[in-house]
Amino acid sequence: MKEKIEKYLEEIATFRADSVDTLEQFRIKFLSKKGLIPELFEGMKTVAAENRKDFGALLNEVKNAAQNKVNELKELIDSSSTSQQVFADATLPVDFLTIGSRHPISLVKNEIISIFSKIGFVVAEGPEIEDDWHNFSALNFPPDHPARDMQDTFFIEKNPDIALRTHTSSVQIRVMESQKPPIRALFPGRVFRNEAISARAHCIFHQVEGLYVDKNVSFADLKQTLLYFAREMFSPETKIRLRPSYFPFTEPSAEMDISCNICGGKGCNICKYSGWVEILGCGMVDPSVLKNCGIDPEVYSGFAFGMGIERTTLLKYNINDIRLYFENDIRFLRQFTSAY
Repeated sequence: MKEKIEKYLEEIATFRADSVDTLEQFRIKFLSKKGLIPELFEGMKTVAAENRKDFGALLNEVKNAAQNKVNELKELIDSSSTSQQVFADATLPVDFLTIGSRHPISLVKNEIISIFSKIGFVVAEGPEIEDDWHNFSALNFPPDHPARDMQDTFFIEKNPDIALRTHTSSVQIRVMESQKPPIRALFPGRVFRNEAISARAHCIFHQVEGLYVDKNVSFADLKQTLLYFAREMFSPETKIRLRPSYFPFTEPSAEMDISCNICGGKGCNICKYSGWVEILGCGMVDPSVLKNCGIDPEVYSGFAFGMGIERTTLLKYNINDIRLYFENDIRFLRQFTSAY
């Protein structure tokens, strides 16, 4: 009996398998209910009592050897099978992941920045939670201005001097306070106003504002800069017009329209059949704003402009509902791809 066990141990030690079927035949031969090792355990009853302890140790040894061999070879076969699945044919095409798309707001914001960066504008950013000085007072908003009312501004309840910024003009003040002219900067960012949400308006939206302060800056410089932007952003045939307007922080002030790129100026529902679409406000920086920031208005002048990115995106991609920007509908977002 001992010789039989030693023979089994040698066979188990030298056994090799390169397939699941071969390994299963080995397991059945040694470990199944009718296998060789259970048969040896059945033979324990014929062994003398004084020899059963040693015989039992030998049986456990051969049983453990067989089970360990099955586990070891199974792991090797599984590992080899996985490698073959992955590396079997190196000529197969790569399974590329689907490339995602950029959000249309990000695309247009990046394009605006790229256009102005070509003529020397750099990007500056500021906090979205702002104090009264930077958001209103330094920009010439009088204490009784409607924009300070709760109907327009989200104030912090415990501190009425702190609010969510209503425009990125607050960053203009921070830049002029900390830098000396010449200043040529863009201020992109998210802003907040207490407005009802509809297809044309939202309580959260995005702006890009621009500021140029230097000696001898004129309104003609402003007009030429904005004409350059409109033609780069929409088409070389785009026309602009400037209409007198009012902003507390610029004087004179203007609204800028572009010729409708949807209908080519002929009239459609986007331009309300006028052939023109308003896209931004602009003007010469008010001397008192320069003075509030420590810049001498007798030496320096400047212009500023600001546009809503949502409105510009609507015109560029012919989108008819501003709420689509915030709904994260994959069907909508998949339509936008760009190198920007």
